[in-house]
Amino acid sequence: MEKATQTLIGAGIGLRRPMITELAESIPEEIDFFELAPENWIGLGGRLGRQLKEISEQVPILAHGLSLSIGGPVPLDEDLVCSIRDFIDDHNVVIYSEHLSYSNDGGQLYDLLPMPFTEEAVHYTADRVRRVQAILGQRMSLENVSYYISPKKDFPEVDFIKAVIEEADCNLLLDVNNVYVNSLNHGYDPIEYIKALPLDRVTYLHIAGHYIEPDGLIVDTHGADVIDPVWDLLDQTYRIIGNTPTLLERDFNIPSIEELLQEIAMIKERQVRV
Repeated sequence: MEKATQTLIGAGIGLRRPMITELAESIPEEIDFFELAPENWIGLGGRLGRQLKEISEQVPILAHGLSLSIGGPVPLDEDLVCSIRDFIDDHNVVIYSEHLSYSNDGGQLYDLLPMPFTEEAVHYTADRVRRVQAILGQRMSLENVSYYISPKKDFPEVDFIKAVIEEADCNLLLDVNNVYVNSLNHGYDPIEYIKALPLDRVTYLHIAGHYIEPDGLIVDTHGADVIDPVWDLLDQTYRIIGNTPTLLERDFNIPSIEELLQEIAMIKERQVRV
């Protein structure tokens, strides 16, 4: 089923349009891959389109979707999936991933809402994942998401994730920061959570910064530096699953590439310790 040929190693950053001119001229050797939201780049021509093509010919590209709403109640947007398939082919995308959540209820909600942790939701979501994979001709990866309201729960979140991935025969994008955020907001042991996941299905990791609300709620913002407890959890994750490709997420308050490279170096320092 797999089509990608490039090998993913090391550490990468999210590719944002304001960065592309600088990166098209020279990609720092510390950056092993880029991740982008395909919806923001599909059908893009002109200078930006050419620069993206130049970048994708030099380093691996990962496509991390935002709007498929794989667990949502409305019919699957197969036109979008076909466009993503063409984008994957055009840029030799190594991995396509989406969030195990929903973001569309007849209109884009611009948020990632948690699935109910029920057997019905497992079967429903797995069916939709299998359809996406049939169109793509390859497996997709599902990301564990942060959430702030408790959905209907027949069993723990980690069991829900495991059940969907096994029934759909897909892969897992393990977001370490989301594990940390949820473990504090919902009161569970992050290490035991990670150990309970289907770790043989992990394709790569996410790590990011977050924000603490005045009432103590932790919000996954991707708008700050990674904090020490999350670095510690990444260390422990590597000890559990080994050296795994890791993506530094930064979606706003984006510093210079030189500053991002400092956090990339911190990822690589941890990877070589394993």
